[in-house]
Amino acid sequence: MADQEKEKETKQAVSWLSPQLSSYFIAGGVAGAASRTVVSPLERLKIIQQVQPPSSDRQYKGVWSSLVRMWREEGFKGYMRGNGINCMRIIPYSAVQFTTYEQLKKWFTGYGARQLDTPTRLCAGALAGVTSVCTTYPLDLVRSRLSIVTASIPMQAAPTSSSSASAMQPPLASGYHTASASAAARTAASSIFSPQDLTVWGMTLRVMREEGGFWALYRGLIPTAMGVAPYVGINFAAYEVLRGIITPPGKSGVHRKLLCGALAGSISQTLTYPFDVLRRKMQVTGMGALGYKYNGAMDALQIILRTEGIRGLYRGLWPNLLKVAPSIATSFFTYELVKEMLGAS
Repeated sequence: MADQEKEKETKQAVSWLSPQLSSYFIAGGVAGAASRTVVSPLERLKIIQQVQPPSSDRQYKGVWSSLVRMWREEGFKGYMRGNGINCMRIIPYSAVQFTTYEQLKKWFTGYGARQLDTPTRLCAGALAGVTSVCTTYPLDLVRSRLSIVTASIPMQAAPTSSSSASAMQPPLASGYHTASASAAARTAASSIFSPQDLTVWGMTLRVMREEGGFWALYRGLIPTAMGVAPYVGINFAAYEVLRGIITPPGKSGVHRKLLCGALAGSISQTLTYPFDVLRRKMQVTGMGALGYKYNGAMDALQIILRTEGIRGLYRGLWPNLLKVAPSIATSFFTYELVKEMLGAS
């Protein structure tokens, strides 16, 4: 009996090093990169809309007009700005998430001894989400900073000069910047952020230097984890339930698989979106140029509700929903495809 128990423990330990586990990791990383790249313009627009100051002349209004303006001001690079670091973050994030989820499903079911039910999927997904976000959170914070510092949203100068603050808020005549206003906004941003700051390493060092050291890179982690846990749990559980309904045996076409991911992502993101807004607000609270100053997640929540109402917790939801459907659909489809190619079950 003792030998059997020892053999079982050895097999479980070796499973962590198995080719199947490596396949999960590789497939998850590829799926993450693909899913983020296809929706990079909408991802950047969502972040900008979430963090721009809540004023009546808010610059980025509407999805289409904002995307057109982003193209006019910055071209294709504007659409892809921040995508490099986003992929740097999402590859390990997605790899860890999918791998942890697959492994937790095995653990929770006793390696196939018990049936996998919806509560188990929710729990496995939630734990997988928390694990992945904790391992890659600093990259997410830095990516958020880099995504917005080059956008022509109103910036406020540091309180060293009373005249410079007004100079950094060029008036807008419409939803589009004129060339001169756009240049003025970027000139203002350049006076706050040096070229060295506009790199992954430079922004990381600036955050650590000016905002409290290493732990400043984890500002907003708690609301992020609170949002990620139910989001990922619902995402995985909804996907597997929908897959059983939409892709029964003999009806597993590409469009059906993509539909499963799109619906699962839309459901989970809509239910947990306020956490995402709160996370972004916390991530940029140290950027004095945006005028945000919060003393914690609850303080940020109270201020948002008091100044912007419930709508403030759903700012940027529309471009996010446009982003989530193709993103999650691409992620799950790519994951299943690569996993199958690598021979993992």
